[in-house]
Amino acid sequence: MAEDPAAERNPERGWRALQQLAGRHAGYFTTRQVLRTGCEIQVRDGLRDGSVIREGVGLLRLNGWPDGPLDEYAMWSAWFDGAAAVSHHSAAELHGLGRLRPRFVHISAGVGRYPLSPRLVVLRRALSRSDVQSAGAFLVTTPLRTVLDLAEAGIGQTALDEVVADAVAIDRCASDEIRSASSALPAPTAARLHRALTRA
Repeated sequence: MAEDPAAERNPERGWRALQQLAGRHAGYFTTRQVLRTGCEIQVRDGLRDGSVIREGVGLLRLNGWPDGPLDEYAMWSAWFDGAAAVSHHSAAELHGLGRLRPRFVHISAGVGRYPLSPRLVVLRRALSRSDVQSAGAFLVTTPLRTVLDLAEAGIGQTALDEVVADAVAIDRCASDEIRSASSALPAPTAARLHRALTRA
């Protein structure tokens, strides 16, 4: 994200810019964004008066933002400046595909520093716009990309069968769409998806 020279010259404008950034990610923002917008004083004051709360190393949040069930995804999206997407097992759970019950948050990111968190699995890769969709405060891989990712990740065949069956049954993606997309995958992965489609 490009720096805003006007924000650097005007701390109040920088504070407003930071609030806008935080508003995209359920109130979360990073110390990097604070430095970029040039409003360190306002954030320091906010930490003192309670209008800003520390959420972890390098992560803060505007106080008073309503808590939601998907806040953890929004927080990690803020960490990566919105240039990451919830993916794999976590995306399957969001889309209602299968019963994978992920113990970790799975994020795909093309750029950015890895945060230190035992709950986070970061997969370094670039995703095209057609591979992601907005979930409000964060991006998530599309149902089709999620199905393909899980097949490539090597989840068990029974689990993959269930993911594919759910994707087709609840109209997250069509059988033909999965079959067509699988042709670009390695032959063993494509075969696993074809088996899953025959059982869907």
